[in-house]
Amino acid sequence: MQSVMTEPPSLTTALHSHIAQAIGAAGGWIGFDRFMELALYTPGLGYYAGPLPKFGALPDSGSDFVTAPEMTPLFGQTLAVQVAEALARTGTDEVWEFGAGSGALALQLLDALGDAVQRYTIVDLSGSLRARQQALLAAHEGKVRWVDALPERMEGVVVGNEVLDAMPVKLLARHGGAQGGVWHERGVTVQTGSFAWEDRPTDLRPPVEIEGPQDYLTEIHPQAEAFIHTLGDRLVRGAVLLLDYGFGESEYYHPQRHMGTVMCHRAHRSDDDPLAEVGLKDITAHVNFTAMALAAQDQPLPAGQGWNVLGYTTQAHFLINCGLLPKMERQALSQRAIAAKLIMEHEMGELFKVLLLAKGEPWEPVGFSQGDRTHRL
Repeated sequence: MQSVMTEPPSLTTALHSHIAQAIGAAGGWIGFDRFMELALYTPGLGYYAGPLPKFGALPDSGSDFVTAPEMTPLFGQTLAVQVAEALARTGTDEVWEFGAGSGALALQLLDALGDAVQRYTIVDLSGSLRARQQALLAAHEGKVRWVDALPERMEGVVVGNEVLDAMPVKLLARHGGAQGGVWHERGVTVQTGSFAWEDRPTDLRPPVEIEGPQDYLTEIHPQAEAFIHTLGDRLVRGAVLLLDYGFGESEYYHPQRHMGTVMCHRAHRSDDDPLAEVGLKDITAHVNFTAMALAAQDQPLPAGQGWNVLGYTTQAHFLINCGLLPKMERQALSQRAIAAKLIMEHEMGELFKVLLLAKGEPWEPVGFSQGDRTHRL
């Protein structure tokens, strides 16, 4: 199973060589999670660490995909309603944003929250994106800071919009069906100068049994679960709000979802070959939100310092609960049409989910007042 590289620019050639060397150093094979990490985050070379544009509404801008804050400022203005409530309920005044992208969401939240937030901390590994964020957020420079590592102790509301999907995943492949089938970990090797898939038997398993006779490819999310654990260890007071595309466990590992969810994005087009054009396109996987909630609830923490799962729902329900519709009514028709994509079922409304975790005394969050699906995790 080979993926032949197209003629790459020098940046991609350097990244290809770097990954090939890592594969050689590991004995000729690395798991897909390691490959994804190198492809996206190798300093100066990986997709997110390099200088190429990424976020934008149209392909002629050189961008590869658009996220909700770039579509309309109504997204951040509406999200701010839940963030403001979480700040007030937890008695904190700092927002932590992971993977701030272009900085559009930070700007929308800062404008909307006003004095409710005294410090806005961006955790972002991309130097090129940081420069773009600094320019966009110049009016708030007194409040904004950038860090590339978390302190041992932190307080506030953590926001992650489309962050979990970019965290490396392990690929598991079952060959031979449910009865007598053998699970393998799918990894990457080098064959005749190109990256190629290679499956190796493993003791790793999906969290649920997969029914049916078909071969099956799926993902598990140890790095995203570790991220939740790290926040649990260090966030002593506050909440975490995660928005991303994904499913609960029963949907994620449905027998019919046998091709996995890994996707790539370049120039506003999608493909399923992460071994081609490495460094020139995004690589993502859908989020198993049940795994995220369990990672929070099962984490052994001192009494009184554990997580509460306050809500899980679709993006459509969440934004409507937070007051998106009245905001849309005040916009021009063209802007209403764009904002409608945030909540339309066949656009972002159903596929994107929202999960709220919190420390301390639980409360009833406004964003989950109608349509909460916590019972389906």
